[in-house]
Amino acid sequence: MVAYLAPTTDTGPLSPSFVRHCVGQLAERGYTRVVTSALAVAEQAPFLDAGFSVEQRLHLLAHDLRDLAHRPRLARLRLVEGEAFVPEVVELDGRCFDAFWQMDPAGVAEAVAATPRSRFRVARQEPAGPVLGYAITGRAGRRGYVQRLAVDTRWRRQGLGRLLVLDGLWWLRRWRASLALVNTQTGNHAAMALYQSLGFRLEPGGLSVLAIGLAR
Repeated sequence: MVAYLAPTTDTGPLSPSFVRHCVGQLAERGYTRVVTSALAVAEQAPFLDAGFSVEQRLHLLAHDLRDLAHRPRLARLRLVEGEAFVPEVVELDGRCFDAFWQMDPAGVAEAVAATPRSRFRVARQEPAGPVLGYAITGRAGRRGYVQRLAVDTRWRRQGLGRLLVLDGLWWLRRWRASLALVNTQTGNHAAMALYQSLGFRLEPGGLSVLAIGLAR
């Protein structure tokens, strides 16, 4: 079993001993591996000192939301609330990401609940077609996050990813958010090109997901 370990904003700096304590508790409960959330460089030290190593490196990009492109109009496509389509979203997610990044229904729920406010939209062909893409955008105060984006391979490079991201960014600006952040795998050149074309700028340092195996 794999456990997910993420520091919260109100915990303050973590110590290596506390991280080791958490890992020990998870080992006692039968977990065989622990994976962290995406951590900034400054957050990684106690995990590295506790024996974690880098599993995945990510680019971090930011958008100040003052200058947003117009949302494209795509014929016969609608964006609707995603809660009723979680099984289809999970199926699409499994086709779009490798095993390390795929989400099950619990993962979708966690992404939606990761911030105090969120917007979960799926794209469907009218009148009742399958889910062709989805986006989860989160908001915490004046900061926004593109939590998740996936587009069916048959609909890529047709403006659907652009529509989904901009829908979330305009929602953030409507609620007076001033900054939006997104991370993506260092090798995901298509996602990087999309985000940069929308005005996101690469932030220094990036993020990393760390992991540790637990003795049984």
